[in-house]
Amino acid sequence: METKTIKFSNVDKTRFYRTLNKKINSYFKENNIKKTGNSYLYFKAFVMFALFLAPLVVLLTIEVPTWAQLLLVITIGFGMAGVGMNVMHDANHGAFSSKAWVNKLMGSSIYILAGNVYNWQIQHNVLHHTYTNIQGYDEDIDAGRIIRFSKHAKWLKIHKFQKYYAFILYGLLTINWAITTDFKQTYQYLKRKLAYGKAPNPVTQWTTVIVAKIIYYTIWVALPLLSGFDWWQVLIGFFIMHYTAGIILSVVFQLAHIMPNTDMPLPDENGAIKNTWAIHQLHTTSNFSPNGRFVEFYTGGLNHQVEHHLFTNISHVHYKKIAAFVKETAQEYNLPYHEYDSIWDAIKAHYKQLKELGQEPEYVAA
Repeated sequence: METKTIKFSNVDKTRFYRTLNKKINSYFKENNIKKTGNSYLYFKAFVMFALFLAPLVVLLTIEVPTWAQLLLVITIGFGMAGVGMNVMHDANHGAFSSKAWVNKLMGSSIYILAGNVYNWQIQHNVLHHTYTNIQGYDEDIDAGRIIRFSKHAKWLKIHKFQKYYAFILYGLLTINWAITTDFKQTYQYLKRKLAYGKAPNPVTQWTTVIVAKIIYYTIWVALPLLSGFDWWQVLIGFFIMHYTAGIILSVVFQLAHIMPNTDMPLPDENGAIKNTWAIHQLHTTSNFSPNGRFVEFYTGGLNHQVEHHLFTNISHVHYKKIAAFVKETAQEYNLPYHEYDSIWDAIKAHYKQLKELGQEPEYVAA
């Protein structure tokens, strides 16, 4: 991770963001609605928690055939991703509710998803949302040596084949959360003295990580074992649950940033980025399936990543409404507004980008 300070331009010659903010604020004021969640979001939260936890209750209390066990475990994985995108995500951005304690409670759902609030807020809210698609700063585009997400990353011969194996590896995302990621990130972030709001006490943070892991493995490993499942059944179920959630979450993210139409700019020798932060978000982020009702419902509005990146304090239930203002204003000032009509178009484009980035550098498009 780089240590040079990044500086975005503070000169918005087009006054894009100021104009857009006025439109968005007027929309909420004139319609007398809050920017945070509403009854629709709370209904979605109920549905996602039910998908996530109800199958676990069934598995622990009712004897069902193997095929039904498999379906229930896959459903848990879908619910896990659904809670992450619809509940945890909004809450840890402070957008689930206008009440801080509700956001804190709902944001804590990450602990039963195998993650950690402090680590997630640093990686996502601070590093990703501030330095979107900037190599060496945005950890979300750093997949280690195995996958090359940026033309600025070191190329290895194995990357020629990433178009074949990347999607397979995407499923390992949350398994890494459960096993190693939180420990590595806590060590690194505390060492770098990173914070989102008030910095945590190191002892408190480490205690939280350890206690949360104990509770997590008690729920997802110890309880099934005590309920009569063999160790190998628990292991397979744990893997399938995480693999299902991991591939969903990974693909949703990649379709927003690792695309042919999104930029990956580098700062100059002084650490300066040529665009303002808001315009940088337009260049580095892409939407997909903007009119897909199921996609909108299930992904927590993350098919509207452009709107999310510009207004992280607004709940995703409003993204479809404000998208018209964002698109209109971007076009008004001749700025990019990236989107793909369907999720399948976006997946094909992402595959194309993986293929492009897997080629030797001299053949990768600039």
